Amino acid sequence: MMKVSELVLVLSCVLCVSADGLHEDLCIIGCSDTDGEMMYSLDGEELWYADFINKRGVEPQPSFINHISLVEGTYEGAVRFVQNCRQNMGVFRQAYNNPPLCFVSDPPSSPMIYTRDKVELGVKNTLICHVSGFYPAPVNVSWTKNEQKVTEGTSINVPFPNKDGSFTQISRLDFIPQLGDVYTCTVRHPALNQPLTRIWDVEVQQPSIGPAVFCGVGLTVGLLGVAAGTFFLIKGNEYQSDYRLM
Repeated sequence: MMKVSELVLVLSCVLCVSADGLHEDLCIIGCSDTDGEMMYSLDGEELWYADFINKRGVEPQPSFINHISLVEGTYEGAVRFVQNCRQNMGVFRQAYNNPPLCFVSDPPSSPMIYTRDKVELGVKNTLICHVSGFYPAPVNVSWTKNEQKVTEGTSINVPFPNKDGSFTQISRLDFIPQLGDVYTCTVRHPALNQPLTRIWDVEVQQPSIGPAVFCGVGLTVGLLGVAAGTFFLIKGNEYQSDYRLM
């Protein structure tokens, strides 16, 4: 029999920040006996989450947008929120005398693996492993390079809620592409009978020979056209000269 070991508090609100439309701002606070989570998102995009292992706030926003920073002290506030969450969890356990939990789980869909930037050999890049559709959170994601486990340069965000109640997580691996290297992203979850693994190998698109071929064909056809035109011009002049002599 499973006992209640987690209490998750969710705050969701819709804010009108301009006359142009509505924006959905979401804050999630969660805790267990050994872990905690706090995350902010805007319109379904993760803005900030608390990294309680490294004791800092993380803003996983792409470089091509105007960066949004939260106010100073947000991480310290997250620490206090998680402490309050654990206190509330203790009250909940006592009030309900550790009631059994009806545990339902959904496995993640097949993960997607792709690079953040266009691949250039020897240029630092980031591999992204996107996992979605699972419940409950979290998933465990591991990386290998040429069949060797990799931990340096890896990171994973906190579980992000989907509108259907499932979760999404994204794991990242910083790497330098070298031709022939093979990477794998492996996902583990209690609802899976066996881990899901996706493979990505370093391939650099070769320059296309199509334009050069088309240019060569076009030049050849053009020269043939000039030659044919010159031939018929000469023949035409000869015909006119013969016609005048008659």
